[in-house]
Amino acid sequence: MSLKLRKIKEDDLQLIMKWRMSPEVTSYMYTDPTLTIEGQKLWLKDINKSAEVLYWIIEYDNVAIGVMNICDIDKKNKRCSWAYYIGDTSFRGKGIAVTLECNIYDYVFETLKFNKLCCEVFETNGRVVKMHEKFGTETEGLLREHIIKGEQKYNVVTMGILKQKWDTSRENFKYEKIIIE
Repeated sequence: MSLKLRKIKEDDLQLIMKWRMSPEVTSYMYTDPTLTIEGQKLWLKDINKSAEVLYWIIEYDNVAIGVMNICDIDKKNKRCSWAYYIGDTSFRGKGIAVTLECNIYDYVFETLKFNKLCCEVFETNGRVVKMHEKFGTETEGLLREHIIKGEQKYNVVTMGILKQKWDTSRENFKYEKIIIE
């Protein structure tokens, strides 16, 4: 398996737009957007000049399969949040999540030298909550009826892992180190 995170290019925008509007992706996200290529180009321009976000295409054997990001980058408090999705559903269930999760922890704690990595997950997505817990991320709170999509109200689980926790649990996992541009 050859997995890497590479910077998003303008050539990726059509595919990202397709993924981002697909029910298989939006069912786990806060929004159900209707996107345009013009809007995507503006988004790419904004993220490329922002100091508060980093976005990558997830590539598996040189095939773009999803998007990963770090957001809410707070250098003063040495923390950020992260999220990702596998847009090409044929690549789900192949163990990619383990490699992505471990590598993003390494990146945040070793490369960025941060102390805390956070994420938010719909409470209804218990599988992902359990996956994050497996790697040492802990539930820190519950935001009740935090997101409304259509007529449905969703609770959101807030989670976080500290550098010290990852330092002590990293050795429990076997994972390939990947390239992160």
